[in-house]
Parts: sequence; structure tokens; C-alpha cells
Amino acid sequence: MKLPLTPIRCLLRAAQEYPDKIGVVDGDKRLTYRQFWDRSARLASALANLGVEPGDRVASLSFNSSELLELYYGVPMARAILLSLNVRLSPEEQTYILEHSGSKLVVFDPEFLPLVEQLREKLPALRWLPLSELEQAPSWCESGCYSSLVESAAPMDVDFTTYDEDAVAELFYTSGSTGRPKGVMLSHRTLYLHGLGVMAAGLRSPGPLRGDQKVELHTIPLFHANGWGRPHSLTMAGGRHVMVKRFEPETVCRLIEQERATAFSAVPTMATAMVHFPDRDQFDLSSLEEITLGGAASTPALVASVEETFNCRCQSGYGLTESGPVASTAHLKDGLGELDETERLRRQASTGTAVPGCEMRVAGPDGADVPRDGKSVGEVLIRGDNVMDGYWNEPEATAAVMEGAWLHTGDMAVWDEQRYFLIVDRKKDIIISGGENISSLEIERVIAEHPAVYENAVIGVPHEKWGETPIALVALKPGATADEAEIRDHVRAHLAGFKVPTSVEFRAELPKGATGKIIKRVLRDAYWEGREKAVHGAG
Repeated sequence: MKLPLTPIRCLLRAAQEYPDKIGVVDGDKRLTYRQFWDRSARLASALANLGVEPGDRVASLSFNSSELLELYYGVPMARAILLSLNVRLSPEEQTYILEHSGSKLVVFDPEFLPLVEQLREKLPALRWLPLSELEQAPSWCESGCYSSLVESAAPMDVDFTTYDEDAVAELFYTSGSTGRPKGVMLSHRTLYLHGLGVMAAGLRSPGPLRGDQKVELHTIPLFHANGWGRPHSLTMAGGRHVMVKRFEPETVCRLIEQERATAFSAVPTMATAMVHFPDRDQFDLSSLEEITLGGAASTPALVASVEETFNCRCQSGYGLTESGPVASTAHLKDGLGELDETERLRRQASTGTAVPGCEMRVAGPDGADVPRDGKSVGEVLIRGDNVMDGYWNEPEATAAVMEGAWLHTGDMAVWDEQRYFLIVDRKKDIIISGGENISSLEIERVIAEHPAVYENAVIGVPHEKWGETPIALVALKPGATADEAEIRDHVRAHLAGFKVPTSVEFRAELPKGATGKIIKRVLRDAYWEGREKAVHGAG
């Protein structure tokens, strides 16, 4: 008999192999893997008792918590589909996603009650379940709360052999940066094999730490692409989940010391904040083994700074909502030979190489691979066990990005003879000035190496002669000074003249999304208002 593939097996394995091990830490709450399984099975029963049927969409509106982790397993156990909402979206965006997905029930943190009250006015048919008891529960809430319903329900008798591995288990919506958000469908099979691939990719790490010895801080929200890949791989390995409600350097440092954490992930802006946290030396951070950077382009200088600051290994990773999410990691492969420090950091800051079960290539407009010379630019194409099952109720949008089994990512990259990839830009972020293609990420990497720069973003703005030209928006480190000429001269010393920003604007801070990633769209819109953004070039 062929056994179906489902993420339920990740937690089942942990509960069987590590029943009495603490698997989840959330503040003062500590759950063994036996308890984690039991509560997830009780949640599945509680959902069925509420009338949730197979295929129904169950949404969550919550920060990182043990309950959110339980939803990752309890909802699929109930044969329903989990939709983890980005808590930082506007009410209008939340409304669209809940309507488009046809969600039936929303489990919400009471902290979001004001938002929920706005949403229910536009979505009167939706049912709402608070995570914990409300002092004065509105009449429209489900009776009781998540905690009481889980504790009072009998555990569901879960037989994973009866599940359909091709059924959708999770639904995550894209950021909507190029239009309306799209719901990415991830099946039981896709999630299980993605977990296996990520766990196998960890075996390439040179450290002595086994997977079941890993203690990982969930510093990135589980509703974000960089966060939701961990619940399955870490659980399957038998590691320990440490929930971080909000990213704050002091909180992260305290939890590293308290839980002897070995790893966490961060977008570059988060890593920069950790490096410059002034009270870092007050904490014992010696347990750290690995920090993974993702969600935005990194730089060799940042990798070096993180490694020097935390005395641990640091490398980048790459993926997107449609790739489940992890597609590649920048571990150093065996067979590279002796690498000098510059080359080692360059590779660890790159997009890396494909994880097991995933294939990646860089193709030109004709669909053929571009040369693996580290210079020729093309689009990243991905196929593998981790690729989405399509967009929810949008067959045309699915067809637009899928060519056979190959996913067109919209990310532009180069690759080398060792199949290391380096993202040079998103298609929409390529700046075309006077016919020259300019990578905004290339300029950002150079500016980031200036000692006074804390963070920066490069965007294309309208130009009467050249169509558009690059400008840099820069935030300086506290107490640091630099002027426009200094930044432009710094870029000119490293890049061709046509890549030097035509102007540099200094900002106290740059707009960021839920994980701290800089939102270029917000910066760009102010300059392109009233113009045709989709067209580059003069005229």
C-alpha cells in the first residue's frame, strides 16, 4: 500500500520518537511533543464540532504563538485548509483575502478585536473564534474560546493513511505588490516533501549539531513566506520551537540566552538591527550555531558582520510563496576547494543552490538557459516537489507563471559553474535607463558597504531624457554622518558611471513590511503618481 504524504506525519514522527521532549516554548508555556500532538488532535475535533468540514478554509489572525503552531497541524487533521493572515495588512486587504478565499472561520488573537470588528461589518457570514477568553465577549463570537474548546474536546482519531495527499492543506496569499494578492495552494504532499527537502538541506551544514538538538527561535512571523516553512521541517527533525511574538533585539537576545537557542532566521534589516543592538554583550549568546538570512538580498559585508558579531555561521536562503517557500540555501558545497575569505562570504551571501527535491535554472526570454558565467542575466525558473499547486480560483494567473512544471519566479539572476545563483533584481525592480538595464540590488549592495549606512533602497524614478534613472534612499546609522556626494562617490568607485544614483535622499527610516523587509513599492509610488509605471524609457 502506498502511504499518502501529509505534514501530519511530521508531528506524528516527533510524538512517537520524542514524546516527552519539550517541543514548543511560548513564554511560560512548555509543551512536550506528546502534548503538541494531543492538542492538535483535540483542535481537529473542536473544529469538526464547530461545523468545519473537509475543504473549508480556516483563517488565523495571530502573532507567533503555540496556538498558531497547533493550527498548522490541527486544521489539516480536520481535512480543512489553513489560511494564516498577515496581521499587518489593512482592513481592506484582509477583507479581500477572506472574501476571495471563501473562509468559514477566523481564529483571532483578542489583541486584534478592533480590526475584527471592522472586518465583520463587511463579512457578516464569517464566524469568529478568539484564542482566549474576552472580558466581554461580543454576541457574534463563537461561545467559549480556542483554549476552552481544545481542552474540552476529545482527541480526534487521526489515521494519516486515509488522507488525500493531493488535497490543499494550506493557503497563503502573495503580497499583492503587482496587483491583487493571489492565494497560493499548497497540498499535503507539497508540504510534506518541502519539509523533507528543507530538513535534508540542513544536512549540508558543516556544524556538528543534529536536527533533534536544534533550538530555533521563530523570529519571523509564521504567516510570512520566510516563517511558515519551519513548522514542518523542525518538527519532523524533533527540534525545539521557541515562539517570538514580536521581533525586538532585546527579546531575541534574552530568549537565546534563556533557551540556549542554536538558530534563527532574519531578513537583512533584522540582522542589521541585531548587529547594532547596543546591549547585546549583556547576554550569553554562545549557543548560537547558525543564522539564516532571507526575504531580501543580503551582502557579503552583512554576512561577515553577523558572523563576527555572533561568532556563528551565517548564510542566505531564497524562496517565495509559490515555492513552498524554501527553494535554495547558500551552504558551502563540498568540492569547491579552498576558498579565500572574500569568495567564501560571496557564496554565503548569494541565493545559493537548490535544496533537495527542487531544481532551479536561469533562462533567457527564449526559454533557453543563459551561460553559467556569473554575468549573464535571466529569469529564475523552479520546478520540484516544493512548487505550489496553483493559485486559488485563478487558473489564468496560474497559467501565466507555470510553463509545464516550471514556475516563472519573476526574479532576475545570474548563476555560475557550480550552480550558485545570485538574484540581481525583481523584473519590476530592474531600472532601464537610456536602454541600459540597471540592477537596483547591485547598487544597494555597494551602498550598504559604506560605513555610515544603516539601510538603503534604490528605485527608478522618471527622467525626461533617459526614461528613468536610479535614486538612493538612505538611512544612516545613529550618530553617523554622510552627504549625497560622499554616497555617490562611493558608488562610482565600485560601479559604472551610469549606475551611480542621480540623487541621494536621506530618511530617518524606510517603510517596511511585516518582517522588516523594505517596501519599494511605497517609495516608488510617490515618484510615479499619475504616470504609466509599467513602461520604461523616454517619451
